[in-house]
Amino acid sequence: MSRPADLVQGTLDALILQTISLEPMHGLAVAQRLRAKSADVLHVSRGSLYPALHKLEHQGLLRAEWRLSESGKRAKYYSLTRAGARHLAREQKDWERLSSAISMILKPT
Repeated sequence: MSRPADLVQGTLDALILQTISLEPMHGLAVAQRLRAKSADVLHVSRGSLYPALHKLEHQGLLRAEWRLSESGKRAKYYSLTRAGARHLAREQKDWERLSSAISMILKPT
């Protein structure tokens, strides 16, 4: 199973932005969605997730507001800003280019 240290440098931010672009959500929901969408391969620890969320918020790519979660507890919900959407689009384009180049090298001819 992959851990954040196994991810290509910088991919966690893009994965978080993509996940939150679907709908505003709190940190635990982000981690659960990443795990589910990756067929239980990506397990992002709190120690990796929350610093990344705070960094993205500080950079203006996410905005946050306190709400009640599904369980009735207060939770910080994150949503994508316009700058975050533009950044995500660039990240997706860069990822496609990089993953395509890596695939060309790793796939036997």
